[in-house]
Amino acid sequence: MEAEVLRLGHRAHRDARVSTHIGLVARALGASKLHYSGQKDDTLENSINDISERWGGNFETEYIKNWKKFAKEFDGIKVHLTMYGELVQNTISEMNGKNVLIILGGQKVPGEVYDIADYNIAVTGQPHSEIAALAVFLDRYSGGEALETEFPDANISVKPSERGKDIVRK
Repeated sequence: MEAEVLRLGHRAHRDARVSTHIGLVARALGASKLHYSGQKDDTLENSINDISERWGGNFETEYIKNWKKFAKEFDGIKVHLTMYGELVQNTISEMNGKNVLIILGGQKVPGEVYDIADYNIAVTGQPHSEIAALAVFLDRYSGGEALETEFPDANISVKPSERGKDIVRK
């Protein structure tokens, strides 16, 4: 079972922080790769790759010029996260143990995304952040195991503590 994320329509000047946070959440909660379309952004890639190098894991970032072709050819289930979809709690069991491509919109989502997706999934029927939707979906997809992920090759890690910051450096 593997999860990958496709971020649509990245705009370097407007979306750098949101796209970076999508990559960070994807990595921290068990996805293996962030693919993104729109504008190629070396700063975005370098930022996420730097986190992966320091904090561990095998997370990759890849620019995709033709998102539609990529999504159609993906070998697995295509899940579009949208507030207009079926509720995650009613559909997640159908994805257990299968490879998924999680599609997240940026600017206005092209209508064909709804048709390319095998599932249009909502974490709530209310306006919300795609970052929050990704976190909820990945947690449900992993059955909560993503919250226990450890990165043994990490140069930096955090030791849980009730108060203060307990950072461990190798």
